[in-house]
Amino acid sequence: DSVTAMRTLPAALAATSLIAGYSVARITKKRPAGGAVLLAGGAGASYLWWRQAGAPRATVNTAIFMAAFVGSHPLAKKIGAWPSVLAVSGATALATYLIAAPTTEVAQSLEAPSAEAG
Repeated sequence: DSVTAMRTLPAALAATSLIAGYSVARITKKRPAGGAVLLAGGAGASYLWWRQAGAPRATVNTAIFMAAFVGSHPLAKKIGAWPSVLAVSGATALATYLIAAPTTEVAQSLEAPSAEAG
């Protein structure tokens, strides 16, 4: 349904940008390039969370995203880079999906019948 899709897209975008950011940094050997990918994906996800779930939930989800990025570095020293990136990406996707329920107004607008459908 539409509500599930609204929650899935930004969670997937956040997780994917963590993976893509690391991939770009590793392939190009330029950390700023990976950071740019991470920033773009995080900004896009934050915007979607804000539009769909409101500022408080967007703030929490953005903090989760940033904590995942920061936390992946010490975790990588313990379990390796790729396992770390994949672990924090999965945790980010799950946590942000669960938190990002659309506001009542957004959910109702999705459930309301279209005026053109009549």
